[in-house]
Amino acid sequence: MLSHGRRPETTPLSISVDRSDPGRPLIRVGGDLAYTSAGPLRTEIDRLLATAPTTVVLDFGDLEFIDSTGLGVIVHAWRAGQQTGTGLRLRAVPRFLNTILDMTGVTGLLARPIALD
Repeated sequence: MLSHGRRPETTPLSISVDRSDPGRPLIRVGGDLAYTSAGPLRTEIDRLLATAPTTVVLDFGDLEFIDSTGLGVIVHAWRAGQQTGTGLRLRAVPRFLNTILDMTGVTGLLARPIALD
C-alpha cells in the first residue's frame, strides 16, 4: 500500500563536476534532488563559488525528481553567486522543473542580472 504524497522509490542523487573551464564550471545533477540528498550538491556549489568563477552551470538533464529542499539549493546558489559576482545558468532543464521554477517565481529570480555593490 502506498501512502498519498510519498514516492515509493527514490533514485540516488548523482553529481559530477567538470572544471575544464575554471571560469565556468559545470555540475551535472541526476536522480532525486530532495531533502535527504541535497547536502552534497549545496556543498559542491559552495566549494565552486569560493573560487569566484564567472558562471556556475547546473545541468539537470538527468534529474528525475526535485522537492522544496532541492529548489532551495538552486536559490541558494543564485544568492551566494550574487555575493561573489558569479552568475548561475541552468541547462537541460526538464519540463517538470521548468514548471516548478515558473510557478515559484525562481525563473524570474534567475533572470536578474548580478547585483554587485
